[in-house]
Amino acid sequence: MEFDIIFQSQKEFFNTHKTKDVAFRKATLLKLKNILKESESNLYEAIYKDFRKGSFDTFLNELSLIYNEIDFFLRNIDRLSKPKKVKTALKLQPGKSYIYNEPLGCTLIIGAWNYPYLLTLIPMVSSIAAGNTCMVKPSELPQNTMQLIAELINNQFSSNYLYVAEGGVPETTELLKLRFDKIFFTGSPRVGKIIYQAVAKNLVPVTLELGGKSPAIVTQSANLEVAAKRIIWSKFLNGGQTCIAPDYLLVEESIKPRFLQLMKEKLDETQYTDGAEHYVSIINKRNYDRILGLIDKAKIVYGGKHNEDTLYIEPTIMDNVTWEDAVMQEEIFGPVLPVLSYSNYNALLQKIREREKPLAAYLFTKNKDEKDKFLQLLSFGGGCINDTLMHITSDYLPFGGIGNSGIGNYHGAFGFQTFSHQKSIVKKATWGEPDWKYPPYSDKKMNRIKRII
Repeated sequence: MEFDIIFQSQKEFFNTHKTKDVAFRKATLLKLKNILKESESNLYEAIYKDFRKGSFDTFLNELSLIYNEIDFFLRNIDRLSKPKKVKTALKLQPGKSYIYNEPLGCTLIIGAWNYPYLLTLIPMVSSIAAGNTCMVKPSELPQNTMQLIAELINNQFSSNYLYVAEGGVPETTELLKLRFDKIFFTGSPRVGKIIYQAVAKNLVPVTLELGGKSPAIVTQSANLEVAAKRIIWSKFLNGGQTCIAPDYLLVEESIKPRFLQLMKEKLDETQYTDGAEHYVSIINKRNYDRILGLIDKAKIVYGGKHNEDTLYIEPTIMDNVTWEDAVMQEEIFGPVLPVLSYSNYNALLQKIREREKPLAAYLFTKNKDEKDKFLQLLSFGGGCINDTLMHITSDYLPFGGIGNSGIGNYHGAFGFQTFSHQKSIVKKATWGEPDWKYPPYSDKKMNRIKRII
């Protein structure tokens, strides 16, 4: 089917107002959840074929979060869809004021390859909950998951409501020519700029979930055992191919030897071996070569092994890294952790501020002053103090970037708002109409206006 034909059919279906029916939205979400649950074994098989991702990681880090998001909307969609009464200004009396959440219309979701179920389906869930139609373009890099998502959605839902388009850059380019009412893209800043430019001529609103070099800071007062365990888990989860993973590590110089030793011990315990169920391969040869090109063998203090046949790169720690090294010039998006030391905390925060605003930032400390400065002086999408990654799991926190790391946010009610238009309405009474705003004007009316406004 031609994309423009499907797009027109979705516009026509949206104009029937059926998607605005809350019961219809809830039924769709429940149907989607049941389809995914019934297809779990197929979902596990497809993603393992793409980059050897095991079923435990797939459920914990993708499917469970999708189920959680659906359940959130099943519980809250009635409340979110109701007009919200707000305070009415004196100058609008007698009257009442409301905010109506109105569906935007026909939406396009462009998913990412690193968490192909999570980063494709959660935006779709938000769009459905808000009352829109949706076309979805999963990443083509994990080919098996793309094909399975298309099969599950296209076989179970009418294309004039939900439709998954397969393909790569040519297909995405064709989709971007259509005048959607909203586009949601997850990917790199480089591609995000291309998306933004392509749709600007049609003034299509865009949410961009991008990336960047997310720092993790470990101070002298931190619980080093906990910090090492949490940083190792988050950095090497998904083979380091996580947009909010700690991209580089900043350790106070007096504790760095001890902390490096703790990280090595945690890595030995975890055993991220080639083919381990809890460790995935690099997605393709191009990214495999790119990541290896960032490694300075002279600075490796742990790991460094790799296997081109299986696209395996062992968790690798590099020490004595400088801000000028190649590994610090771009987002790594792989299992390589550069470690830098610092002695002056304030100077360190200033150095981070000089770089692009990251998608995430993490601080490990017990010091209140260090926590306060981290929160007040650094600008980033979101993050944690004494943990990593876990902020993304909450329905009650917005997830998104700032500056080069993204535009807009989603998750829970924030996703509902992202795919809605907040329409302002004043309902006025027809009695007691004041004459102060109508001509002819006078000094008396001017004084009255000053008192009111």
